[in-house]
Amino acid sequence: MSRYRPPRRRGSTYITPEGEQALRRELHQLWKVERPVVTDAVHEAAKNGDRSENGDYIYGKRRLREIDSRVRFLSKRLEELTVVDRAPADTGKVFFGAWVTLEDEAGNERRWRIVGPDEFELAAGKLSMDSPMARAILGKRLDDEVVVHSPQGSRPGASRPLRIQKRRSITTEAVRGLQPHTLAEYLAAGAKS
Repeated sequence: MSRYRPPRRRGSTYITPEGEQALRRELHQLWKVERPVVTDAVHEAAKNGDRSENGDYIYGKRRLREIDSRVRFLSKRLEELTVVDRAPADTGKVFFGAWVTLEDEAGNERRWRIVGPDEFELAAGKLSMDSPMARAILGKRLDDEVVVHSPQGSRPGASRPLRIQKRRSITTEAVRGLQPHTLAEYLAAGAKS
């Protein structure tokens, strides 16, 4: 069996300012903090003699390869990313960086923020814009019905109609210093300023 893996499909190149800062912090942590410590450990382990039976040396070199691989990836990725730090002209639609509250048929509500593929975290309510759900709701308006299909095809429970309830933009709030919670409040606050 070969180790060949087909290349991953490249994700979208959009990211929020918070996501960019997180990637830059990770790059700094790996390059300036972790790598020097592991390099020193490998250097000390190499002094101990036979490297073929030296666990510290073997695992240290493996960790260096992992760090270097991640640093290379982060450096290239940060060069190609586009930071989206302002809301679009038409804020009446769901857009990148917006918080959206979705309600399913049973009345259960779930709040999501649409972010780039490099920063999604489902437990924190951050949904990748490349995911089927985000693609289905991007561009929709308040109270629109949305049907999300699973990538595995149609199967029972895979398609579920959702209703968009609330929408707001964190990036716009940060710029304007507003705290709106619904689209109506957001638009009313925008009209006053």
